[in-house]
Amino acid sequence: MNVRPGIEVLVRERPELVRGQRVGLLAHPASVDSRLCHAASLLTGVAGARVERLFAPEHGAAGALQDMVASEETRDPLTGLPVVSLYGDDASSLSPSPELLEGLDLVVADLVDIGSRYYTFAATVLRMIEEAAKLGLRVIIADRPNPIGGLSLEGNLVAPAQRSFVGEISVANRHGMTLGELCRYGVAERGLDPDLELVPVRGWRREQWADQTGLAWVLPSPNMPTLDTATVYPGACLIESTNLSEGRGTTRPFELVGAPWIDGSRLAEALTNLELPGVVFRPVSFLPAFQKHAGTVCGGVQLHLRDRLRFRPLLTGLALLIEARRQAPERFRWRSEAYEFVSDQPAIDLLAGTPRWRELIEAGAEAREIEASWAADLAIFEERRASVLVYP
Repeated sequence: MNVRPGIEVLVRERPELVRGQRVGLLAHPASVDSRLCHAASLLTGVAGARVERLFAPEHGAAGALQDMVASEETRDPLTGLPVVSLYGDDASSLSPSPELLEGLDLVVADLVDIGSRYYTFAATVLRMIEEAAKLGLRVIIADRPNPIGGLSLEGNLVAPAQRSFVGEISVANRHGMTLGELCRYGVAERGLDPDLELVPVRGWRREQWADQTGLAWVLPSPNMPTLDTATVYPGACLIESTNLSEGRGTTRPFELVGAPWIDGSRLAEALTNLELPGVVFRPVSFLPAFQKHAGTVCGGVQLHLRDRLRFRPLLTGLALLIEARRQAPERFRWRSEAYEFVSDQPAIDLLAGTPRWRELIEAGAEAREIEASWAADLAIFEERRASVLVYP
């Protein structure tokens, strides 16, 4: 096996960190080692820890719930352990209370991140670190590779007014860090001084993608079925902020984009004319089984990756949004419903980390103009990021 995730390194090389300790485990079904053994079993059986309870991020301990669905689980069906949900009905549920951490010696966090700031697992880990620090409780992050590589960056920083659960840490939309590095960045950004230990991945290099590690792909959330999905997600997630379907309710979420009023051939032609790197667009019709436009045939496009090293997901996602809006401006709308517990700002501003993108789009800007607007932020981010990087 080329690469060993942090949980495997922890239990096989550094078991003294957890042996005999009362552990709270922040995990989900993708929290497995190279042999697909779950972290709960590894900590108990191999390392001699006592796992007292599971803490579940968005999608629940079993990873079965859709996005933005509150989890009220009390016992994990896979491990039988009691479960504390860190994604409930309101924003207060996103952080563990002191009572939920009572009786623990430490917390082990082992979650699969996918390299995009909107993915909420890093926010959950950072909030756990923050609350544990108040109690003097140790947190161990069992790190994992960034599945879409640790080199490419896209996007801008998050403005203070747009901080949210999808912008908890002010990093670029595609940040090029592992979960552990991302949390180190967040700790530094907030000026925290926690009792935090990072157990690094063994054998991972920044240029490696998930399919170059020898590790199996395990769905970290219901709509993240493949590496291709993760690759397009930093841009295609922007579609969530509109009334277009981002392909949820299909077998190709985030790779399919459309709506009942979209002419797929026309949209594919407009996008092809932009000569976006590393991707081609095919006109399609699709029928979402749930969420937006459920049961209604949508016209649209499928993204087909041709060169993932040249592909710029955020630029592509912006182009998709702009061209779909341009085709039917009278039908297009920004999402106005509450998004990740925020109801006083449009979702696009939260995902962008600024209202500027929306304002530029409404003024008729092209995707490459918006891309140019984040150059200064990206330079600042690169400089800040350098101090927390762990891997070569």
